[in-house]
Amino acid sequence: MKLKLDENLPTTLVARLRALAHDVDTVPAEGIAGKDDATVWQAAQDAGRFLLTQDLDFADVRQFLPGTHHGLMLIRLQTPSRRRLADRIEAVFKVEAVDTWQRCFVVVTDRKVRVRRP
Repeated sequence: MKLKLDENLPTTLVARLRALAHDVDTVPAEGIAGKDDATVWQAAQDAGRFLLTQDLDFADVRQFLPGTHHGLMLIRLQTPSRRRLADRIEAVFKVEAVDTWQRCFVVVTDRKVRVRRP
């Protein structure tokens, strides 16, 4: 799966997700760290990448309607330390059928994964 990690996620995820055979790019590596959300979103869409973020500006499913984009994962943990974020996201990618999530809106919490499909 082609992924783009937002700048608010730990960089340790790059190696972890690549080890699970995913093609991972990051907002900082692309040189768009600090840019507005529209720029980050467009970069992910232009590259055909599934965006992973904690940014609540991406939380409106009506704005990011499943089927209208390459995929979006919003991560919402109660205490999102860098280690907890990396551990939770890696665990989700190990046990869930993430390859079926293209064009979906996914919300990951401490205990649940909700997938809205087109």
